[in-house]
Amino acid sequence: QWQLAQSGGGLAQPGGSLRLSCAASGSAPSYYAIAWFRQVPGKEREKIACISSSSDGDTSYGDSVKGRFTASRDVAKGTVYLQMTSLKPEDTAVYYCGAVEIPTDALGICSLGILNDFNYWGQGVQVTVSS
Repeated sequence: QWQLAQSGGGLAQPGGSLRLSCAASGSAPSYYAIAWFRQVPGKEREKIACISSSSDGDTSYGDSVKGRFTASRDVAKGTVYLQMTSLKPEDTAVYYCGAVEIPTDALGICSLGILNDFNYWGQGVQVTVSS
C-alpha cells in the first residue's frame, strides 16, 4: 500500500520560511502527481501547488502562493518538498500532501489543472505564521 508521511511545519514569523516534506513509501505507482493543500477551519481545502513525477517534473501553483512557494521532488527518495518563503499570517493553516496516480508519463499534467481525485493523503501538519 502506498502511504504518504509529512514532516516539517511549525511556527514562523511573517516574512520567514519553512519547508514541508511529503515522503512516499510502499508500492508507488510508476507515475503520479502530488499536490499540496491547505485548510483553515471553516473553509474549504485549497490546492496550492502540484508537482508530477513525470519526466518534465511539471509544477503548478495557486495564485495565493505563486512566487513565494516552490514545490520540488527527489524521485529517488520518493519525497516531495514545499519550500515556503515570504510567509504571511494568512498562510496559517493545516497543510496536507495528496497524491493521485496518473496513467502515463503525462507531460504538463499539473499545469493543465485537471487533477482532482487525489486519493492518497498525508497526515497534515500545522503551519502557523505569527509574530
